[in-house]
Amino acid sequence: MSIVATLVVGADGSTSKESRSAGVSSAADRKVFLQRRREVDCIIIGGNTARHEPYNRTPVPLVVISRSLVNPVQGNHLASLWNCSPVQAVEKARTQFGQNILIEGGITMIKELMDHNVIDRIELSVTPASGGEDRIDWKALIAQFPHCQSQEVDGTYFYSAHN
Repeated sequence: MSIVATLVVGADGSTSKESRSAGVSSAADRKVFLQRRREVDCIIIGGNTARHEPYNRTPVPLVVISRSLVNPVQGNHLASLWNCSPVQAVEKARTQFGQNILIEGGITMIKELMDHNVIDRIELSVTPASGGEDRIDWKALIAQFPHCQSQEVDGTYFYSAHN
């Protein structure tokens, strides 16, 4: 069983540019990100992420947590819209889809799941990008885990932090 959160940030901690993570991503990050998605049973995101990012196609079932009744990923036949907390969504997803769940939601969702000790590992990509919005202290985020490995590929630093 593994609940993994994934997040990309620019060197300045920006999590997005023009409301999309693509603005702070890199080719190396994209390659690792797409591979990681193929290795899980389910992906969980929030409604805001669904409205700003391209989720019309996913390789595995997608759960969108939202209070809205309007499905923001209508073209994705693998998408489900659930009105519940992130913790409840993880529990329900484990039952419906399997034990390996990827959290691609924003930092608010990730922090809530970390506060409830639901996240087993965080996969963080730090790219050379800067000048974006919604900055976070990514060093403090990964410092919450006792173990962390890192590697650099083409200017992007990959951190894998876990219990």
